[in-house]
Amino acid sequence: MRKIVRLFQISLVGVLATLWLNLVAISPATAHWDDLAVADVIVGTTETQITLTVPTVLLAFADSNGDNTLSPIEVKTQSTQLEQYLSNRITLTNQGDESGTVTVIPGVAAQDKPAQSTLMLRYTWATPLQKLAIRYSLFSSDLEHTQSLATITQGNRTRNVVFTPDNNTIEINGQILWQQQFWSFLKLGVKHIFTGYDHILFLVALLLPGSNLSQLLKVVTAFTIAHSITLSLAVLDIVTLPTALVESIIALSIVYVAAENLWKKQLNHRAWLTFSFGLIHGLGFANILRDITQSQDNLFLSLASFNLGVEIGQIIIVLLVFYGFRFWQNHRRAIVLKHCLSCLMILMGSIWFAERAFAVGW
Repeated sequence: MRKIVRLFQISLVGVLATLWLNLVAISPATAHWDDLAVADVIVGTTETQITLTVPTVLLAFADSNGDNTLSPIEVKTQSTQLEQYLSNRITLTNQGDESGTVTVIPGVAAQDKPAQSTLMLRYTWATPLQKLAIRYSLFSSDLEHTQSLATITQGNRTRNVVFTPDNNTIEINGQILWQQQFWSFLKLGVKHIFTGYDHILFLVALLLPGSNLSQLLKVVTAFTIAHSITLSLAVLDIVTLPTALVESIIALSIVYVAAENLWKKQLNHRAWLTFSFGLIHGLGFANILRDITQSQDNLFLSLASFNLGVEIGQIIIVLLVFYGFRFWQNHRRAIVLKHCLSCLMILMGSIWFAERAFAVGW
């Protein structure tokens, strides 16, 4: 039994050390999907307009000066090549066979986010739209979280969907089914928490000292309530803070909690501490949704399904970490391992803080 425990400890340290080396080497200054594309689609009778914001790397051939952002002049100069390229990757068809003719509208201002560019596309048909199908395939295998959030408006109906390489087609026949919106944002929430390494590390730091199930539920409930509040307020534009500031505080929350694990003996305040930092983490979650142009009649569904996805992913992570730590917490060397892991978390959080606070201007 001792050999099994020992093997488990060594494996856990090895996994976390490998994770640390990889994250330090590749961790971006902002950790929440800078490679995400956003499409605002307005469906008309004989034409559809798309305001598309994408990572410039997807359209690198049009970036003449190599500044990683397409200027209006570059869009105008490369309009023919852009139309040919995009017509094969964002396809709109009427009645399943009549493809819309795409035109790049010149003069769109450059996107103010680094490494992203905005284009205006117009698709036209000779006959009125009856049944529109959208196939979105503007993805790159080089981008880790490649996907596109789309707001689709037709008349007085507005819905949001998520295009991914595995789910890249939607049909619109007078309505957009709410099930599509629900499941796409649920999956987005699950994926976001599993790729939000800073959120995961914060939860691991909270659970590292070990606790009973009652204390665990208090911590998880406090975090859930807190980030749900600020996620909602941020998406509704009631509360906004600079992204770099939010991401920097999230990094500091990891440092603080991990440091507490080293010097604090009594951690009965963890639920309140978790609630306080959870408010900031909620603003971090909101960054993924803020760029979507959403109407109030469907905002709740997107928000609720995304948040539910986050909670599902969070529960899975918390249970794995809780029972994993519980397996060896009574071992005689457990305290040494916990201190080593806490120091590793302090180092990782400090590196993230330095990247986010100083490498990216507010």
